[in-house]
Amino acid sequence: MPIGPFICDFVARTTKLVVELDGGQHAERTVEDERRTAFLRGRGYRVLRFWNNDVLQNPGGVLQLIEQALNDRPSPDPSRQREGK
Repeated sequence: MPIGPFICDFVARTTKLVVELDGGQHAERTVEDERRTAFLRGRGYRVLRFWNNDVLQNPGGVLQLIEQALNDRPSPDPSRQREGK
């Protein structure tokens, strides 16, 4: 999903959450990844990064962290905010 000059793995635009899945090549690209994360954060996105092996070996834990991040964001629907959801 494109955001500015970057292609993100997964994006929830209404809650401004980006999920990136990183393979081993990202261990050597930390400067580029930090610049990318700074760009996205500057546009109001929260960025979660997971190593591919974390997703494969602990998918439930990864999903739990994503769910928590989504729950931490206010609802983009004002009627749901008034209801406390």
